[in-house]
Amino acid sequence: MLPVERQQQILTWLEEEASLKVSVISQRLSVSEMTVYRDLKPLIGQQKVLKTSNGITLIPKPVVSPYICSYCSKNSNTRFSVQLIKLNQQVEHTCCAHCGLLRYQAMEKEVSQIICYDFLKDTTISAKIATFLLNADLNLNYCHPQVLAFGSFKQAKQFQLGFGGSIYNFEEAIKEINEVMNGKTCCNSKG
Repeated sequence: MLPVERQQQILTWLEEEASLKVSVISQRLSVSEMTVYRDLKPLIGQQKVLKTSNGITLIPKPVVSPYICSYCSKNSNTRFSVQLIKLNQQVEHTCCAHCGLLRYQAMEKEVSQIICYDFLKDTTISAKIATFLLNADLNLNYCHPQVLAFGSFKQAKQFQLGFGGSIYNFEEAIKEINEVMNGKTCCNSKG
């Protein structure tokens, strides 16, 4: 058995049993404990397993709340949130249209749908057919440039008359956000 195959077998056992002693692994694989330690070294380096006093255990995967923005890590459980539905049916949430559009741009080929909420009606709409108002004179304490989504151009235009800002379609909004950001990261962004 190749080292890679032994490492995969160790990971499989750990998923089933949570922790293992090196001596047990050695017996199961019919190899020396020194070979087991050599096999474990890359797994420890990749932070897949944790060395304990009695052997090894899997490093627990952090539980990520579905209500944390996948772009800037802010709370995304608000009426301004955007959902990105991936081809594999997983759903990512972002706190606002600003982050949603930037995240979409970063993973466009993986996304089957991008859904946001109409700012006035609080109904779900496809972001690809929404109208976006950037930089309205209304501070909602969200990422900048602040982006509001509307289900209709007419309502966005009426809102713009009272609060200013600039109106864009989906593609134009992404382009404008990128130009305004000019390479800067968003708020708490990881990237």
